[in-house]
Amino acid sequence: MPLVALVVDDSMLIRHTVCRFLEERGFDVESATNGREALDMLHAVRPDLIITDMQMPQMDGAQFITVLKSNPETAGIPIVVLSGRQSGFDGKEDRAHYCIYKDIDIETQLEKAVEVTLAPGKTKSAGRS
Repeated sequence: MPLVALVVDDSMLIRHTVCRFLEERGFDVESATNGREALDMLHAVRPDLIITDMQMPQMDGAQFITVLKSNPETAGIPIVVLSGRQSGFDGKEDRAHYCIYKDIDIETQLEKAVEVTLAPGKTKSAGRS
């Protein structure tokens, strides 16, 4: 049974790039354009991995992560944050398991993020909750 990923980003180009990358590696992929839409999808889909932008309309990434972490059913899902290097979100969002910078080769970073977050026997980095 393939792993399921949920990709949340308001940029169609970033969503397409990330979804294609994951699909090529055997994931079933769902996507949403903001945190509110993603939360609605979680009623029907239970992803193994969530990749989310931080700056989105309606519900941003930080608000989305807060809701995920407050629900016991979704609190343990690994989260990868997509962020512009200049946004400063990577240093502030310590609830995510990994941060990818949109303005650097996304696919190379995705490869590492998937490897780190879904590795068998993976343990979270110190300071991550």
